[in-house]
Amino acid sequence: MIIGVLTLEFRLHGNRSLKGKRKVALSLKQKLRNKFNVAVAEIEAMDVHDKLVLGVVTTANETTRVESRLAKALAMIEAISPAELTRCNTEIFSDTE
Repeated sequence: MIIGVLTLEFRLHGNRSLKGKRKVALSLKQKLRNKFNVAVAEIEAMDVHDKLVLGVVTTANETTRVESRLAKALAMIEAISPAELTRCNTEIFSDTE
């Protein structure tokens, strides 16, 4: 089993409330879940108004599938996100015994 984790950090310019942050986060999370069938959660900076960090996780039986799915998810986020993507990191884990 191969597990892929994509960490996305956004800067929300001009956002002054958690309600505004939540609106952006919910939209991005729902689009990722619907299009790529991945698990998505806000993972850091929960109380910071202008910073959003999302974790995207997927699993498959081949590394290439995991890498491809996460790369496509990142490309979509870069294209549609209303926030500035400041950092992204991809990690792949394997259970080779």
